[in-house]
Amino acid sequence: MLKRLLLLCLICLAPYASASELRTGLVLSGGGARGLAHIGVLKQLEEMNIPIHAIAGTSMGAVIGGLYAAGYSADELEQIALELDWANTLSDEPLREDIPFRRKQDDRDFLVKQRLSFDRGRPNLPMGLLQGQNLSLVLESLLVHTNDIDDFDRLPIPFRAVATDIATGEAVIFDQGHLPLAIRASMALPGFFAPVKVEDRLLVDGVLVKNIPIDVARSMGVDRVIVVDIGTPLKTADQLNSLFDVMDQTTTLLTRTNSQEQLDTLREEDLLLQPDIGDMGFSNFDQVPLAILAGETSLQNAVNVERFSRQQLRTSPGGNLASQRPQRQPVIHAIRIENSGKVADEVILSMLRQPLGEPLNLDRLETDMGTIYGTDYFSRVNYEIVHDEEINTLLIRTSGRETGTDYLRLGINLVDDFQGGSQFNIGASFRVNGVNQLGAEWLTRVQLGANQVFYSEFYQPLDYGSRYFVAPFVDMESRNIEVIQDNQPVVDYRQTRYGLGFNLGRQISNNGEVRFGLSRYEGESDVRVGDPDLPSFSFEEAFYTLQFDRDTLDDVNFPRSGDEARITWRQSEPDLGADARYEQLEMRANKAFSSGPHSLQVGAFLGRTEGGVGVAQSSFLLGGPGRFSGFRQNGLAGQNYDLARLIYYRRLNPGGFVPVNIPFYLGGSLEYGSVYNKEDDGFDSGGISAGSVLLGMDTLLGPLFFGLGANTEGERALFLNLGQTF
Repeated sequence: MLKRLLLLCLICLAPYASASELRTGLVLSGGGARGLAHIGVLKQLEEMNIPIHAIAGTSMGAVIGGLYAAGYSADELEQIALELDWANTLSDEPLREDIPFRRKQDDRDFLVKQRLSFDRGRPNLPMGLLQGQNLSLVLESLLVHTNDIDDFDRLPIPFRAVATDIATGEAVIFDQGHLPLAIRASMALPGFFAPVKVEDRLLVDGVLVKNIPIDVARSMGVDRVIVVDIGTPLKTADQLNSLFDVMDQTTTLLTRTNSQEQLDTLREEDLLLQPDIGDMGFSNFDQVPLAILAGETSLQNAVNVERFSRQQLRTSPGGNLASQRPQRQPVIHAIRIENSGKVADEVILSMLRQPLGEPLNLDRLETDMGTIYGTDYFSRVNYEIVHDEEINTLLIRTSGRETGTDYLRLGINLVDDFQGGSQFNIGASFRVNGVNQLGAEWLTRVQLGANQVFYSEFYQPLDYGSRYFVAPFVDMESRNIEVIQDNQPVVDYRQTRYGLGFNLGRQISNNGEVRFGLSRYEGESDVRVGDPDLPSFSFEEAFYTLQFDRDTLDDVNFPRSGDEARITWRQSEPDLGADARYEQLEMRANKAFSSGPHSLQVGAFLGRTEGGVGVAQSSFLLGGPGRFSGFRQNGLAGQNYDLARLIYYRRLNPGGFVPVNIPFYLGGSLEYGSVYNKEDDGFDSGGISAGSVLLGMDTLLGPLFFGLGANTEGERALFLNLGQTF
């Protein structure tokens, strides 16, 4: 009887106890990397057992606040912030190993990565430096457990995110919808990130209208607020040294007025925290520990924190336990595509490897998202889990590129050995994407200079998965070939070859392809330097070609992991119209390793020519850094060669967290091999040992190398290479 009376009393008194508890709202401002100080504040709030009943956040405040409201603890948020690859997250580029093999081959020339997009023949510029693709995927992954919640009051802690309608200047308060999308819109800093389209509204960062959304938190029915203001101090004129400094300063100026208007509404029972983060910038994500520590200290040192804590009539953990966040991934019963791009839905579906009837595999899905985005058809690729009674549907949304999917790339390649042996090439490529719904494309490449090239290929997949393809092409090349006899140069030919052909091939996942082709060429070799009485000649060739390619490198210029290989066999066949029968085989392979800032490449190369064909018609070109250093670029020509090499380099500056980042490297190479012809009076270099020391950097125009090469043949050369890799 006594237990029943006690239980009855507790039930009767419960409403009064609840009513007496002060409801606390947490207001988190924007601030980029500075906003990570919010994590330190949350750690201290948990330590002091101050419960949070509502959260309103803007920009980075929306990120931290949204994750906390969704059930992450402060310690978990700290671990995420410390372990997250911020350089990749604040980038649109998927991991190179995830993109389709054909897109990897775009890196194989000296053209710059930056490109001009065309839509129906008209050039278009993007609406931001970044589309926010990788950031969106990170948010989707972290918040996948909230996909069945469209009312933000149903989160473990009620939450609001603030964005700005860029067309009207109005504040947009997200209290429902897709949580990752709301957070992503709240932090779309104009100029840096492209606006986010939500229900026909273009939304950007909420800092423009409500950087410190105190009124939004009060509207959620709280009695008092804890406000965390990550104000960025204004930079002096001497401190404004880059585009990002100016963008940071502009944002600070724009937010000062609306921030102060909100701060003026604070009451005596509220608590204002302003972490001292010094001059840390919005993009300094390499200073995560500093920001978190500043947040912790701000609450520890707050003058009225003890009074604020005493106002709490009873202590509790705040209702934000990690156990409130479901850990099990939902079982996927169906996949649906919402696609506004040029290719068919089946093309997108073919890139997804999520089995039906099994739990969502987030790691595999993120890789697949990178593959889809890496096709270059879409400005955004994201996903959502749609819960409908007992059916979970994986919804993939793809947005066609507003700027167009046809791309123009320009480039320049300079080589100078500082001894008069300079060469230059300028080039351009134009790629028309999405010619049909299978994903056909038309690529044309033009190059002028020491090596002249015109190449145009129509690439037509034969199935939705692009496993099989056909690729007819036209090809023209003009290059210089030095003929050496008895180890002495005797003549320098200018060789021109032009023709057409047809390839049939198969893609091997994202890592390679196999091609079999037929081609027909006509050519001529004219004496450029040497005895004018030596004969010029013309020739006809017709080839069977078999080529295998593999590429898993994480970076084509300065790789740290992965490998690459190419095996090419071709036979010129009189039955197809050639003057003579001859065969050529070339094999190239590289493997990359790394540890910390150190990277090492191990490579092996081989070329063979069999048959009665002239040196000026069938030589491989070698020479230059990493390819028999000490000789000038393409200064060795031979029908056969062997080469083994080691390339080492060390990164000198740490990685950056903004789109413009120029890493510097110091390193060198060791090489050993030979170049020779099989004629009786032909050229045979014998064994050549070579090496180089170099300073390199990965610029917007391509890799830049400056250094010194030498070999056992007595050749020495300073070199400056722009746009030419090893």
